[in-house]
Amino acid sequence: MRRLLLSTLFVLLLTLAACRPPSDLLFSLTGEEDPLPQVRGAAQLAWDQLRPRPHTAPDIPVLHAGVNPFGINLFLEQEVEEQKRERSVQMVAAAGFHWVRQEFPWEDIEIHGKGDFEDRRHEPYRSAWEKYDNIVALVEQYGMEIVPRLSNPPAWSRALTDTVGPYAPPDDLNDWGDFVAAVVARYQGRIRYYQLWNEPNIYPEWGEQPVDPVGYTRLLCEGYRRAKEVDPTVVIISGALAPTVSLHPGPGPALGMSDFVFLQRMYDAGAGECFDILAVNDYLLWSGPTDHRLRPLDVNFSRPIYLRDIMVANGDEAKPIWISEMNSNAVPNDPQIADVGAYGQVTPEQQARYAPLAYQRVQEEWPWAGVVNFWYFKRATDAERHQAMYYFRMVEPDFTPLPVYDAMREYTAALVPALYPGAHRASHWSLAYTGDWEAGTEPESRRAAAPGAAVQVTFVGQSLQLLLHAASSGEATVTVDGGQTRRIPLDEPTVCLAHDLRRERHRATLTVPAGAEVVGFVVR
Repeated sequence: MRRLLLSTLFVLLLTLAACRPPSDLLFSLTGEEDPLPQVRGAAQLAWDQLRPRPHTAPDIPVLHAGVNPFGINLFLEQEVEEQKRERSVQMVAAAGFHWVRQEFPWEDIEIHGKGDFEDRRHEPYRSAWEKYDNIVALVEQYGMEIVPRLSNPPAWSRALTDTVGPYAPPDDLNDWGDFVAAVVARYQGRIRYYQLWNEPNIYPEWGEQPVDPVGYTRLLCEGYRRAKEVDPTVVIISGALAPTVSLHPGPGPALGMSDFVFLQRMYDAGAGECFDILAVNDYLLWSGPTDHRLRPLDVNFSRPIYLRDIMVANGDEAKPIWISEMNSNAVPNDPQIADVGAYGQVTPEQQARYAPLAYQRVQEEWPWAGVVNFWYFKRATDAERHQAMYYFRMVEPDFTPLPVYDAMREYTAALVPALYPGAHRASHWSLAYTGDWEAGTEPESRRAAAPGAAVQVTFVGQSLQLLLHAASSGEATVTVDGGQTRRIPLDEPTVCLAHDLRRERHRATLTVPAGAEVVGFVVR
């Protein structure tokens, strides 16, 4: 029967594709724009239904997932002029971004030797911290949060210097730990989230040597331990895993280790105790963000679902995934660009359409995901214009916006945040609290400190449940879509607030008694 139903669905999709131009329906399923790839994609989707589905535990409330999802990669350390740094930060804030993922290269801070934080590469000499202090202050000034990416060891940290590649790990992990501790100490109370390394599973991000999940785990755990010793409140993000199907550890171009294999080997080495957020890169390479196919030997936007499955299998279902880099490549057909198509190829108009769709899909379908960082805002110059990677940019080096900039600005301005199906912590960015609330006993929970404390919940689904701390009691009131106010006893950890609704956007207002602790909400 299942095969018959799938065959019938496939015939219907074929009919749709044959009778009209490439449909919105087929694009929304396959991420493909043209009829033949859409038909092939529909057949692959049908075949997917015959295989076991990944376990993503959508009903488990996840820490650090309900944050503002809009992040972007900046290269402010490459801008010599402070006014250009400020203009970059000003423009990304105006486009609705909240998070700035910014490199803090170790080689650019502890430059000349151990414990030496003076920059003597140019005269007059100055503190190597000066530039990064300016970057942190600018991000704060415009109401955003910064996520430093700590990587790129200096040559002095290796006996073989840069002959093994500038990204190779240091010989002594104590040197790395000291650097991490120094950065965390300098910005304690100002920066909460730190990312340790980038793409350790592919060449050349582990230097001119085979990638090493066990070696990376040791580096990650050392950085985690040293950061938490300085400031126990910091949140550590793992180095972003690159999506790849390669099983050759390298070194060599286009080689590395499958992100699936690398992550499991990290867990086997004990990495689960050494990060709070798993980071991945999730590019739109050869199909759009609506590609729902689950094919482990293909790289598409759905790939993090498999990584989430690995996390759940290893008991890490309460941790989120953050996407460190996301975008499609609007590279032109120019013979002077040697690697056209290496990252796929879209028009600037497609790039502008895809980016908002990617953010929307993550919010609607992946309750276990948090920040999605657009790759990237701009480069300081156009020196890389003959490389395909240059065409991920959002604006030109002279700050001329490309279509994707305007598309994201319009999207974020019009967006009304909501809870979508799945479990969500009480700290979710879409929730609007009024009255007197305080931090609860559970992570990211909220406790009513006085009578009359209320929370407005915008959600998309057919039912809404309230998750409570076990010590909560008393009676709450709830109003859904301006209807009749109902009284609901808070005598169970899970309380139904609304059910049997139309599957559309709703708004509920919940008022709880003093002492009630809201842990989260579940939308179904």
